[in-house]
Amino acid sequence: MSGRADSVARRAAARPTSGTGAREGKVGRKPAWLKVRTPAAGAFRATAGVLADLRLHTVCDEARCPNRGECFSAGTATFLIIGDVCTRHCRFCAVGHAPGRGEDKVLEDGAGAVRLRRQKMGEAADAATGLGAPDADEPARVAAAAERLGLRHVVVTSVTRDDLEDGGAAHFAATIAALRAALPQATVEVLVPDFGGDQGALDCVLAARPDVLNHNLETVPRLYSTARPEADYERSLELLRRAAAAQPRPLVKTGLMVGLGETAPEVSSVLRDAAAVGVDVVTVGQYLRPREGCLPVARYVTPAEFGALEVEGRELGLRVVAGPFVRSSYHAADVLAGRPAAQLSAGRPGTQVVAGRPADVAGACGAVEVRVDRRPSP
Repeated sequence: MSGRADSVARRAAARPTSGTGAREGKVGRKPAWLKVRTPAAGAFRATAGVLADLRLHTVCDEARCPNRGECFSAGTATFLIIGDVCTRHCRFCAVGHAPGRGEDKVLEDGAGAVRLRRQKMGEAADAATGLGAPDADEPARVAAAAERLGLRHVVVTSVTRDDLEDGGAAHFAATIAALRAALPQATVEVLVPDFGGDQGALDCVLAARPDVLNHNLETVPRLYSTARPEADYERSLELLRRAAAAQPRPLVKTGLMVGLGETAPEVSSVLRDAAAVGVDVVTVGQYLRPREGCLPVARYVTPAEFGALEVEGRELGLRVVAGPFVRSSYHAADVLAGRPAAQLSAGRPGTQVVAGRPADVAGACGAVEVRVDRRPSP
């Protein structure tokens, strides 16, 4: 095959395999199945009021999630900790990014590379970037909000903080501990960044024993350089593999967007990879451009195609939750309820606290204090 013919063949193979979805730019408006419902005003304002009163960020707001109205109206939200400024520059995300993107944005795995990136990011972590030390009182405020909202399942995520020595792991652990103290019967789900491949940081979070450990693969490997250039597909798979091997074992989740230009075989390959490393649940939803400057939508995936992905997942031993508006934490309590009760109870920790720190978290998180005071500062 000639070089030109080979190039044409490669481009053809990279096109979406289904022609049923609507393509952005050729259709003037979104398909009917992407219509967002109007939220119930009173309940929406009540949830927003609790969050504002306790000075908390949510990924619902910062990422411009299309489900914000529905979730706030139901009295739920996904808490966003460690600030609202991210040190990564994913092109699908509306969360604020720290300026100063440099040539060191993509580094090879390894402790030295992680330290180098953190040193360089730390040098830029000043008032101009919006970065700073984690708010020590934030875990208590998250717990207070969860208590006021009456949450039975609490979802916590964060921006990526490559400037922090542990990537924010100890702050995740502190938040889990505060939630356990305030709501001992609630289940806790954390959606974590990749921590730069730092195993110690992941161990710190796992030692706090979340019920669900979620880390998103986001898209297919071919699109990483375009969609999330500072991430690494294999590094994310390894994090999921280690989470699935933890004892006690949390429910392990990952999430995927479609409509970015991936092909059906590529999505199938990601599902097989997720199954191979021990993932339990995969959420799959339609990518929707959150603001100008983000990647355009390549295609609107049909409800029938989402249904086919759920069937494909079952054949691989996965629980795939797929739909146009599905997101990582969308109806997260319902997703968790699908887990066998015996497996869930095996992963639940006790509430033992020693000197203000969960006993088995202290060693994993080093000397960083894990605060569990339920009373937030005014």
